[in-house]
Amino acid sequence: MFKDSADFRRVAAGTLLIVAPLLQAVAVVLDPGTWGDDREAVSYGVNPTLAQVESAMYHWAYLLMALAALGLLHVMRRRSVVFGHIVGPLTILGYINLSGLLLVDPVEWWLGRHNSPEKAQLILDEMLNLPGVVFGFQMPWVFLAIFGLPILVIGVWRAGFAHWWVPLVVGVGYASSMAVPYGPVTVVLWAMPVVALGSLGVKMLRMSREEWVSFYPTAAPGRTTPDSYANTTA
Repeated sequence: MFKDSADFRRVAAGTLLIVAPLLQAVAVVLDPGTWGDDREAVSYGVNPTLAQVESAMYHWAYLLMALAALGLLHVMRRRSVVFGHIVGPLTILGYINLSGLLLVDPVEWWLGRHNSPEKAQLILDEMLNLPGVVFGFQMPWVFLAIFGLPILVIGVWRAGFAHWWVPLVVGVGYASSMAVPYGPVTVVLWAMPVVALGSLGVKMLRMSREEWVSFYPTAAPGRTTPDSYANTTA
């Protein structure tokens, strides 16, 4: 598999579409803040081990989601091509920035151990409201991830690879979580994309190599495709 670019990318993309949203869903269940005070300065004191585990899981969930989004672009090589070329990179950048924001968690933990929750939050807000932090890491990058992925999946549906309900479920799950307080309801909402994106992942894993390669544009004279390149270098 590692010597076959088509099979490797198919298996990698399918696996990431299952693992990435699942990591995020498990992280919200483990987070002490989900079931109590959602401020990291407080939840870390409740259970330092779980607070560190869920933070690391969020970090890797977002990084892997960026790679999963890249994998989705493969099924948009023939249809919704321009759509994918615009939305795909923006979504990937959004998730990479989300991952970077997880470094704020240790800062909150330290502040919570040396200050009251209110003072810790006040100091943190002053830090995060610096223009360089806001526009370098938060705006609009956070929203490019949360809203970008559902929009990207719409392109996957338009390309004929996903059923209509897949972008709907992903959109309701992630976008609706922005409208409710972080807590038990978030667990339900973030479980929805696990099913929808996971169905795409399973579909990719069940594909044959030929089905995966068929998404490459038809070869034209002078145009290189994975198969034609392999034939010239065999």
